[in-house]
Amino acid sequence: MILRSGAGTAGPDESLLFTNHLFTGSVMPQVQLHVRLLEMSQHPVALIYAACRQCYSARFAGDLFDENEQNPQKQAEFIRKVVASGHESPLEHVTFTFAIEGVSRALTHQLVRHRIASFSQQSQRYVKETDFGYVVPPSIEQDEVSRAEFVRTMEMIQSSYHALLEAFKEKGKVGEQANQDVRFVLPQAAETKIVVTMNTRELIHFFHQRCCRRAQWEIKRLAEEMLKICRDKLPEVFADVAAKCDALGYCPEGENLSCGRRPLKEQALEKRVKGQT
Repeated sequence: MILRSGAGTAGPDESLLFTNHLFTGSVMPQVQLHVRLLEMSQHPVALIYAACRQCYSARFAGDLFDENEQNPQKQAEFIRKVVASGHESPLEHVTFTFAIEGVSRALTHQLVRHRIASFSQQSQRYVKETDFGYVVPPSIEQDEVSRAEFVRTMEMIQSSYHALLEAFKEKGKVGEQANQDVRFVLPQAAETKIVVTMNTRELIHFFHQRCCRRAQWEIKRLAEEMLKICRDKLPEVFADVAAKCDALGYCPEGENLSCGRRPLKEQALEKRVKGQT
């Protein structure tokens, strides 16, 4: 492999950055999704209960919060009714923090579009991508020829990455000075790690969007894993949370984009009108 510097003004030593560089490091790993709950609000039921009741009560929220020890079942039932009614602002006081690994940069480009959240992502500038892990899409994984080509491409990129690092090293640039530019050759398939904090209301929105059948497969898989954790930790809120069509009773995507599992909005409204006449 030969990388040339561009215009023909460079001398012979500068015009060849590297030649036939072969990466001789360890085998690059294909990674798998791993999600771990790091932290969540300690008393989520009592917190949501107190916040919601404060809107309609002359009492102090601190006293309402303490009622959790007296009648936790009452609070749980109250919260289920609040969620069902769509009064969601009190849910914002409860947060979940997840550690996520084994996902691609393609996924996190989608994830950070959910703006009401906090993200701390592994940097490709400060962390050298030596033997970077990568995510293989199922459609490629299932085809032997496609998978072989995919893996070969990952290995070629890793080889180029190392060659460029060596070229920078010869010029006296190492660490972040080199990493920040060499990372430009890395693929979207490259694994990344990220810490994500979302409040409960935003999580519901996230699950509505990303548990949909039309969601991209990798972020859908992540959303499903996060939802399992949320249902286990806070069933009063998340027991019935799923894709948005399940919450609405119809598909809002329109005829051209609907997967067909739920009726379209117009069909659902028409059926409802007929049922009332």
